Amino acid sequence: MIRAPKIRIIGAEGEQLGVMTPEEGLRRAREAELDLVEVAPSASPPVCRIMDYSKYKYDQEKKEREAHKRQHIVRIKGIRIKPRIEEHDYKTKLNHAREFLTKGNKVKWVLMFRGREMAHQELGRQLLDRIIQDTVDISEVERAPRREGRFIFMVLTPK
Repeated sequence: MIRAPKIRIIGAEGEQLGVMTPEEGLRRAREAELDLVEVAPSASPPVCRIMDYSKYKYDQEKKEREAHKRQHIVRIKGIRIKPRIEEHDYKTKLNHAREFLTKGNKVKWVLMFRGREMAHQELGRQLLDRIIQDTVDISEVERAPRREGRFIFMVLTPK
């Protein structure tokens, strides 16, 4: 499938074999029981390499899988609370948030108001400020507390 009249050939060990016709390059590749692969079609003359193409493709896929394995996907973990939360429940939720943050995940805090709690939204703000203070050593605020209807949202990211 190489259409150029002359091509530069690189051997299986990386040595320069010179400029020749594609037929001559293909003959040399068959002698070595390998493939002739065009690696730089835009060069003048185009560069072709003698290599085991299936092994090359396998190595590329293996590198890609390895790179994909090392990626860490950041997930957003949600924690819902109410302004009249008890101390033990607060500490439990805070411990969960600390665990999520140390694993590299973001934490989205959702403070939910019900009924007459809407009249005392400052209690909710104080609770979220307390959460920020209790996690200041391992997190920072990505999105400050913001009210939307009956909810106040806040997102913390790991440092």
